[in-house]
Amino acid sequence: MENKPWLSHYPEEIPKTLQLEEKPVHAYLTKAAEIYSDKIAIHFMGKELTYKEVYESSVKLASYLRTLGIKKGDKVAIMLPNGPQSVISYFGVLYAGGVVVQTNPLYTERELAYQMEDSEAKAIITLDILFPRVTKIMGKTSINDIIVTAVKDYLPFPKNIVYPFIQKKQTGMVVKIEHSGHQHLLKRIIAETPAEDPQADPEFDFENDLALLQYTGGTTGFPKGVMLTHKNLVANATMCDAWIYKAKKGEEVVLGLLPFFHVYGMTAVLILSIMQGYKMVLLPKFDAETTLKTIQKQRPTLFPGAPTIYIGLLNHPDIKKYDLSSIDSCISGSAPLPIDVQERFEEVTGGKLVEGYGLTESSPVTHANFVWDKKRVKGSIGVPWPDTDSAIFSLETGEILPPGEIGEIAVKGPQVMKGYWNRPEETEQVLKNGWLFTGDLGYMDEEGYFYVVDRKKDMIIAGGYNIYPREVEEVLYEHPDIQEAVVAGIPDPYRGETVKAYIVLKENANVTESDLNAFTRKHLAAYKIPRIYEFRKELPKTAVGKILRRTLIDEERKKQQDQEEIG
Repeated sequence: MENKPWLSHYPEEIPKTLQLEEKPVHAYLTKAAEIYSDKIAIHFMGKELTYKEVYESSVKLASYLRTLGIKKGDKVAIMLPNGPQSVISYFGVLYAGGVVVQTNPLYTERELAYQMEDSEAKAIITLDILFPRVTKIMGKTSINDIIVTAVKDYLPFPKNIVYPFIQKKQTGMVVKIEHSGHQHLLKRIIAETPAEDPQADPEFDFENDLALLQYTGGTTGFPKGVMLTHKNLVANATMCDAWIYKAKKGEEVVLGLLPFFHVYGMTAVLILSIMQGYKMVLLPKFDAETTLKTIQKQRPTLFPGAPTIYIGLLNHPDIKKYDLSSIDSCISGSAPLPIDVQERFEEVTGGKLVEGYGLTESSPVTHANFVWDKKRVKGSIGVPWPDTDSAIFSLETGEILPPGEIGEIAVKGPQVMKGYWNRPEETEQVLKNGWLFTGDLGYMDEEGYFYVVDRKKDMIIAGGYNIYPREVEEVLYEHPDIQEAVVAGIPDPYRGETVKAYIVLKENANVTESDLNAFTRKHLAAYKIPRIYEFRKELPKTAVGKILRRTLIDEERKKQQDQEEIG
């Protein structure tokens, strides 16, 4: 206890340690199909599928994959937005004994070719409009088969008739694919393949068998394949269930807006929902108005999200016209949650919004604030989840630091990855004596609550001072006219680096650089104040809404290089 002061804050409903069922991720769908056979598992743009239908479609796909030669341990890529197909494909690959490689549908040919080559994927499941992109990279990879689906395949009438015309207007593309050779149509597979119960794998190893190769965002160098086992994913989803202890098995409705190709959406929406018999309301992309309408109509109770999603909803001009009162609890991940956003969202919905923390390498969640009843510390990422240990290590000595001192956050627990795919040296750099070193700087207070100060690589050193972007961003978010803000250190010939703020203003706001300068001076020491402001209509983000600070820094470096060449 003395090394884990946070355990004294656990409500009695949250166990300090968990009993994990040593079975594969897909076994939970088998179980859900038995218990909740006719219950709705998925709602997608008016179309609904029961647990029985999702299960049968998944095992049909698994049977078909085996006829293509997919065997235990083979990698199969899934390049889909959220929809029934992404759920069926995920479990179909696992039932076949394969390892899922989640792929962002927005990837360029270059990014896709790199990931497919690195992962050694033998097949890919994708959308018809992405088919041309995939065919162009096949020769550079191990991919032998492409399984294709279309959004219209899982739309209700008459949307399924109208959608192809909308798609053609938006993309200018009409893609026709034959179900022959190495090209396969998911719709035909589901219609024509018998639903055979998959045989249990007698050699199944809960601890070591991979379920997923999840690629990191590549904000620092090339993306790395994070090896996540069945144990990693089952453990993290079980922890999530324990944390939201008021959630009722078989009754909750989860808003599935976080993409499943992001590990947080996959764990906190997909696996958790299947494990607990929840109904998933899936949306293929974030649009504030569509999301507000969906919340009002479908009445979701759980809403895992990212700060930019909550910000986008709060800044919709008509938000007060919608009834959002069904929302009971939200855990925000992927980026720091501004305090102002947390308070406003709770006021609008009447539900609870708390900040959590994690990373791809930990499946992903390691810390969160308590959702109900107990102390919630604003600005803190909360405390470690059950069976999870965390400590702050000194960057100088490598020793564990006492409360209040800033160092690198490290975590330990059953959700921590097996390692990086084919990268033993990089694995050794982050996995040391059972600890996963996160690359984030932070501290723990006397009560065991953790705080992220910033990414180790994002810390700005200006004129010898250490400046943490998050601290400056928190101040900027307090300004009533700022919608989004990100701070970065850009090269400066005199100070080494200087602080630059990139700002997105709310609609009709009229704020100048001098206004923001005066505002920040009231709250920050002089050396922390941004020296440069750039106003933008939008900021570069990942698919899950995480602002890409590194992209902005790279833009600045290129600008400076271009100017030097001209000069």
